Amino acid sequence: MPGEPGEVTRREVVLTEEGPVLVAGPVEVVLPDGRRVTSDRPVTALCLCRRSRRYPICDTSHRTRTRTREDA
Repeated sequence: MPGEPGEVTRREVVLTEEGPVLVAGPVEVVLPDGRRVTSDRPVTALCLCRRSRRYPICDTSHRTRTRTREDA
């Protein structure tokens, strides 16, 4: 039964080709400075490019990025 002591809850994490990491379920993200950011969405997109104004939550800013030779 969910919620029993010692039970492990697994989350699905999806790595996308050119975008964010998608995490299933509500999440709490701990940033390097110790701050905590929570999201209650069914799926949360976590920013990897650091262009998001809502970092660490993705706001699709990566879509406007121009690819360079080093990115290819």
